[in-house]
Amino acid sequence: MSWTGSVSYFDVAYRDLISTRFKKSLNRAGTTVLQKTGQIERTIDREFADEESKYRAYVHQHFEKECQALQKDAKQYQDAMRSMTTTQARLAETIETFYGAADRSSDGAMASHAFKSAVEELDGGIQRELEGPYRTTIMEPLGKMNAYFPVVNEHITKRNKKLLDFDAARSKLRKVIEKPSEDPTKLPKAQQEHDDAKEVFELMNDQLISELPQLLDLRIPYFDPSFEAMIRMQCKFAEEGYEKMSAVQRYFPDNVRDDYAAGQLDAQVEAVLQEMRELSICGAN
Repeated sequence: MSWTGSVSYFDVAYRDLISTRFKKSLNRAGTTVLQKTGQIERTIDREFADEESKYRAYVHQHFEKECQALQKDAKQYQDAMRSMTTTQARLAETIETFYGAADRSSDGAMASHAFKSAVEELDGGIQRELEGPYRTTIMEPLGKMNAYFPVVNEHITKRNKKLLDFDAARSKLRKVIEKPSEDPTKLPKAQQEHDDAKEVFELMNDQLISELPQLLDLRIPYFDPSFEAMIRMQCKFAEEGYEKMSAVQRYFPDNVRDDYAAGQLDAQVEAVLQEMRELSICGAN
């Protein structure tokens, strides 16, 4: 066997494979034409047709698209959660710099430092404690479910091809029986081809009839753990955020918290803005 010659072993094997597939495609195309003209009997499997119809009607038109949208939205949520905490950390750093430049011993400076520490812990906690479980319990199951659809569709396509092979083998066997050949090996060969084609087709056909309805029935139980995990992680994120932000509030005077609860902070901010407008350097002229 040569690895460097003009024609290698793998070249020949690849050409043989392509040739075999091409011949099968031609034979199946010929079988389809002969079935349309009534020269070869077409197998009608009502049970499979019903299950495939249900699969196409719901899974292909609705469930598959919903799963793809769910995976996309779940990824966007994960990215948004990460982006929010990262941006919040940058915001806290800027606020700390702003207050620290004025008076490092002021209540505002201490509050800004506590805020920065809190959001850095929150940002680190997201990456350390939530991203791994989110990926494992939500993103990976969604990815696996979406990966099933092409596999199922390919199995249906293969099943239909094997059906054509079975119909062709059955027609060939019938012709050999109706018109016996002088070659004693022709009938056993046709019988073996028929039996092999029938066995392969029935194996794939029975599997699809059994498992297509199971795929429909299991779609909700499959997502139950992921849905519960998403709720739990959102609760954990909200609880930790509330806990850390509550710790920052103690650096503000009691009257600030009371004014916030009473809805009076807006008026105070507006009063400060009005004082700034009255400065000559902030005037319109």
